[in-house]
Amino acid sequence: MDHHDHGLAHDLQAMLHTAAGRRQSLRWLFAGAAALPLLGCGGSSGSTDSTGTTGSTDSTGTTGSGTGTGTGTSTDNSTSTSASGSCTVIPEETGGPYPADGTNSNGGGVVNVLSQSGVVRSDIRASFGAASGTAAGVPLTIKLRIVNANNACTAAGNFAVYLWHCDRDGNYSLYSSGVTNQNYLRGVQEADGNGDLTFTTIFPGCYAGRMPHVHFEVYPTLAKAASAANRIKTSQFTFPLATCNEVYATSGYSASVRNLAQMSFATDNVFSDGHALQLATMTGNPSDGYVATLTVAVVA
Repeated sequence: MDHHDHGLAHDLQAMLHTAAGRRQSLRWLFAGAAALPLLGCGGSSGSTDSTGTTGSTDSTGTTGSGTGTGTGTSTDNSTSTSASGSCTVIPEETGGPYPADGTNSNGGGVVNVLSQSGVVRSDIRASFGAASGTAAGVPLTIKLRIVNANNACTAAGNFAVYLWHCDRDGNYSLYSSGVTNQNYLRGVQEADGNGDLTFTTIFPGCYAGRMPHVHFEVYPTLAKAASAANRIKTSQFTFPLATCNEVYATSGYSASVRNLAQMSFATDNVFSDGHALQLATMTGNPSDGYVATLTVAVVA
């Protein structure tokens, strides 16, 4: 059997056989399925969200009740509430209908990349395991810092993040028509001792009904990221409008120009209640690529 079928648990066990793996593993130790239609990710048909509730799609997802913190430059006044200390927790948001974390299905059954060997990676542009294919688009580096809201936003090392987003055509791997055999733009990373982690990816497209965004789930440890039942936060972040316009003026993003013109943060069903705390700080340009930076506070 192909070794990619063994899952994250197998990867962790295998790492115990190396000196570096043993040290890493010791840090870890201590530290239904309703079928979805195979349609474009901006589709309006009813589907199952990450909580297993039917009848909602990502383009009509409802916002959570939490609040957030970020390094974005927006002046929007978010309706947030403070956690203990001086820290504010990132909003809890819908995972949408395309999480591929074992909590829902596509037309072929339950989809769960968290159980697949190879999902722990920094560069998520290419598919992994038995899948092949690479997502094209403007290069984007995502830098997240996970901090502890229960300890005045101090660094929260040893956490892990599962992150996913659509490609430049607005399609989600494993779900959208034409890319159901791909699993690119999905990956898991462990934070270092400062709470920092990095993903290398491409700038996502804008599909009908949503502002450009990235989904992510936070887990207490990398070992626990093997099961969505262990997630402690599900949220999304977005990008400054000026950056979106720069990216979408480049080749391959023509559909995003039209879709973005029909949307705004005020009409987006996730960010309409305030997005300042979920707005990434951007540097870079379309030729060299961009770096998106965001601080994510969780209750640890």
